[in-house]
Amino acid sequence: MLKLNQLIKIYENGHQAVKGINLDVKAGEFIVLVGPSGCGKSSILRSIAGLEAITSGSIELDGRRVDPIKPAARDIAMVFQNYALYPHMTVYDNLAYGLKNRGVEKSLIDRKIRRVATTLKIEDYLDRKPAKLSGGQRQRVAMGRAIVRDPKLFLFDEPLSNLDAALRAHMRLEIKKLQRELGVTSVYVTHDQVEAMTLADRIVVLNQGEIEQVGTPSEIYHQPQSEFVASFIGSPAINLLPATLSGGQLVLSNGQTCSVPAYAHLPDQHIKVGIRPEQLSLTTDAHPLRLDLAVQVVEPLGPNQLVHGQLLGQMFTAVTPEQPLALHQSLPVYIDPDKLHLFDSQGQRLLPRLLQATAS
Repeated sequence: MLKLNQLIKIYENGHQAVKGINLDVKAGEFIVLVGPSGCGKSSILRSIAGLEAITSGSIELDGRRVDPIKPAARDIAMVFQNYALYPHMTVYDNLAYGLKNRGVEKSLIDRKIRRVATTLKIEDYLDRKPAKLSGGQRQRVAMGRAIVRDPKLFLFDEPLSNLDAALRAHMRLEIKKLQRELGVTSVYVTHDQVEAMTLADRIVVLNQGEIEQVGTPSEIYHQPQSEFVASFIGSPAINLLPATLSGGQLVLSNGQTCSVPAYAHLPDQHIKVGIRPEQLSLTTDAHPLRLDLAVQVVEPLGPNQLVHGQLLGQMFTAVTPEQPLALHQSLPVYIDPDKLHLFDSQGQRLLPRLLQATAS
């Protein structure tokens, strides 16, 4: 449905925001572009919409090249961060505006608006001006204006960032339900990894204008292709410890060793070991790796808690069940070696033998 071919965007000041992006989006798919500020995600979205002229490459929508075409002729609807509603118009007129400009007859406009208003539960607000609506209601109107056009592609530019946490979680659910019902291909930009994980069919992780990894939320979380992806996706953030890999043995900086036979085929090298805080356990079983955490700060979260401290000279975080812990006490935590993520000196994922065979 949407195809980006070698997309490059260089701004007048010489900054290259997008560096040869290739991406295929299937019909009906919900794709989320995620990454830190300045990674190029908004530049990509604005290029697809036609709000930015691309430097080189091409953009195809439903088999038709659209990058030379004016934004209005691309059959794309965009939902902005600031809603971009006309303040002097009622909700009804905001929804009708784009259709009127396209010469759609009045009775059809009315039918479309009534249907969309019922779907979004905004039928009681059609006579109100945007200033009389809450943030969540405005967001629904902005989405309604996109839906009423029946576009081939939805673009979302951080649409929930101005809402409070509870409303953001609620609207996330609404957007996902709506997209499933409508089946419209959607590209969604956010810096919020929770939005990315919960909304996406596939996530595109961007870093400095390039794609680090494309995959399902499960693939991105469980098989991050780089240290960057592992660090960016996951909350609390992954722990990274320096180590040496030698003959299928992991050697930590304190000399502690752990057998990792799935990596025995790899040459001896200095590596980083990634350990997700939520995959640590307080109990030992099947000889997992033991680590001793010197407790410094405990953050209670209700049913569990975040325990921060020092481990092998690094800051380290563990998620544990709620329990009293004394500051500076040594807390033994355990991890199954199969759940370790290993990265080489360039920050790229080292594949265990089974996965390597599958990948090749």
